[in-house]
Amino acid sequence: MQVNLKDPELFSRGGFWSVLAWLRQHDPVHWHEEDDGPGFWAVTRYHDIVGVYTDQKSFSSRYGMRLDSDPGAVSAVAQRMLIVSDPPDHTQLKSVLAKEFGHAEVPRLQALVERVVRAVVRDAVAQGEVEFLEVAKQIPNNVVCALMGIPSSEWEWVGSITTEAFEGDDEAARAGAHSEIFLFFTELLAERRRNPGDDFVSRIAAERRLVGEGEERPLTDEEIIFNCNGVLAGANETTRYSAAGGVLALIERPDQWELLRSAGASGVPAAVEEVLRWTVPGVHAMRTAVRPTKIGNVRIAVGDRVTLWNVSANRDESVFEHADRFRVDRSPNRHITFGAGRHLCLGARLARLELKVFFEELIGQVRTMELTGEPRYNASNFTWGLRSLPIRLAS
Repeated sequence: MQVNLKDPELFSRGGFWSVLAWLRQHDPVHWHEEDDGPGFWAVTRYHDIVGVYTDQKSFSSRYGMRLDSDPGAVSAVAQRMLIVSDPPDHTQLKSVLAKEFGHAEVPRLQALVERVVRAVVRDAVAQGEVEFLEVAKQIPNNVVCALMGIPSSEWEWVGSITTEAFEGDDEAARAGAHSEIFLFFTELLAERRRNPGDDFVSRIAAERRLVGEGEERPLTDEEIIFNCNGVLAGANETTRYSAAGGVLALIERPDQWELLRSAGASGVPAAVEEVLRWTVPGVHAMRTAVRPTKIGNVRIAVGDRVTLWNVSANRDESVFEHADRFRVDRSPNRHITFGAGRHLCLGARLARLELKVFFEELIGQVRTMELTGEPRYNASNFTWGLRSLPIRLAS
């Protein structure tokens, strides 16, 4: 089996599923050579991946959490941006940021999500024929922009520049888009410091983080700006790709669509978990070994990069019965779409809420769905999903 998990075409044509299945069976901790780098480990079995996620003494996030990340850019934000930090900084930052998505905030988030999602679905049904990716991207983008108090006139630009930052055609385009996002949040934070409100940016600017025993300080401008960027990116990617992938899965499996419609709202939570397991927008995450260790029986050296293929874990036949079947009533369903351990995605609760309300509205407003063109996928091995899904909705 030829294995090249850095080949963009492998992802645009969906060929990676068979490669990962072969690795799970024959070489679950695989040394992956690189033409342009030192190589890396590819870990593909569920329990091995969870083991790495939860072993923060052996594996670090601060040196980058994806293949092809720019070491200079990572170094500039390490220990100040949640996704590229280790304890104690990670713990301290997350304790502040997580408050905005905690149980106490659920009623506020619920009301915001319901308002946004109902309007988006209603407009899509009224149009009938839509490019569903244009519909799907409005949900998380509009929700997170509203959460941050960003004026609605700027929502479309924010969504476009976020997509460009992660899916631009080349590194220069992606870097330029990230710079624009950082500048946008720099100006927004300055304005919120002058005129604070009840939005996400104002609230975290007023918070304090621990820096030692009994010592606290406010978050720095850099910590706020970097993590606003992280929240914006995470919110947009997961919900957009999962909503689109879930709709396609239901179109391709009419029996599952009818099963979900007949179950009604009570069947939606299980369906959301299956959509998340099935779509896995976060294809891989990376860690760097900071001490000699083992994954299974394979020795890992200090400095080795270890990639965790979430898409493979979610199809691991030893964990999920009939793993290659999409079943809206699957239970149990302990997928790791949001990662595991301390780095479990900060916005997981919000993403689940958005998808729950979306599918409730979908089964309530739509009777039939059908393709009107060929679905197309992007060519990323990091955030993967549909880039085009033309469909017709009928009520």
